[in-house]
Amino acid sequence: MPNQLKIRDSCFQWGKHTYLMGVLNITPDSFSDGGDFNSTDAAVEQAKALETAGADIIDIGGQSTRPGAEQISVSEELDRVIPVLQKLRKETSIPISLDTTRASVVKAAFDCGIDIVNDISGGTFDPEMLSTVASLELPIVLMHIRGNPETMQQMTDYKDLLGEINNFFKVQIAQAIAKGISQENIIIDPGIGFAKNYEQNLEIFRRLSELRTFNLPILVGPSRKSFIGKILNQPDPKARVWGTAAACCAAILNGADILRVHDVKQMREVCLVFDALHR
Repeated sequence: MPNQLKIRDSCFQWGKHTYLMGVLNITPDSFSDGGDFNSTDAAVEQAKALETAGADIIDIGGQSTRPGAEQISVSEELDRVIPVLQKLRKETSIPISLDTTRASVVKAAFDCGIDIVNDISGGTFDPEMLSTVASLELPIVLMHIRGNPETMQQMTDYKDLLGEINNFFKVQIAQAIAKGISQENIIIDPGIGFAKNYEQNLEIFRRLSELRTFNLPILVGPSRKSFIGKILNQPDPKARVWGTAAACCAAILNGADILRVHDVKQMREVCLVFDALHR
C-alpha cells in the first residue's frame, strides 16, 4: 500500500491517522442538508467552518446522490460548484475534493483548484472520467455502485455482496491504471447506501477488512445514513450524530483510512480517541 499522499500543504500518511472528509452539498435536495448551503457565501462559510472543526478534506458536490435523486444538467452542476470553488480556493489551502461523475465538470473545476475527484460511479458513468483524471494527475476515489441514484435501491439483489464489490474494484482499478492513473492516486469506497439495503450495509462494515487485499486507502461514508436511522428509529438525519460515531469506530476498526462525514467536530473527537486506542 502506498505510504502517503501529498496534496498542497497536507501529507496523508495511511495507517497513522484516520482522516476526515467534510461534506459540503451545494444542492437543494441532498438527503440531510439539502438547501442549507445553496448560496456561494453560505457554502464558503460552511467549508471554512468544517476546516476549523478539523476536516482534512472538503468534499464539494453540486449533484445530489441520495436515493431517487434526478440528474441535473452539466451547466447547472457547474453553476453550483464553480463560484464556490473559485472563492474558497482564494481563502484556504485545504485539499478540496469534487464530488462528481462528469469529466467535463472535473476539467472546469481543475482550473479552480480542486485536488481530488470523488466519483460515486467508480469511473463508470462517463467514459472520459479516468483518462481526464489521469491527464490532470489528480487522485480519485472509486466508489462501488449499481445503477444510478434514481435506480440503485432497486438493484440490491447480490448473490455475493463482497465478492461483487471486489470484482468491481478489480476491473475499475485496472482500468484506472491502464488510463494512466498511478496506484498511489487511487482510493476505494465500498459505497455505503448505494445499491445496498440495511443488512448489506451492516455486512460491509463487518467485512470491510477484506478490501485491504487491494493495498489501497479505504474511504467509508456512513454519515447520517438511513441504516443508522433504522437502528435508532430516528427519521431525522441530523439527529443521527452518535449513531454515526459508532459506525465510524466500526469502520476504523476494520480498516478505513478516510471517513466522509457531515458532523466534523464530533467525529474528529471520536477519531482522536479511537485512533489512540486502536492505532
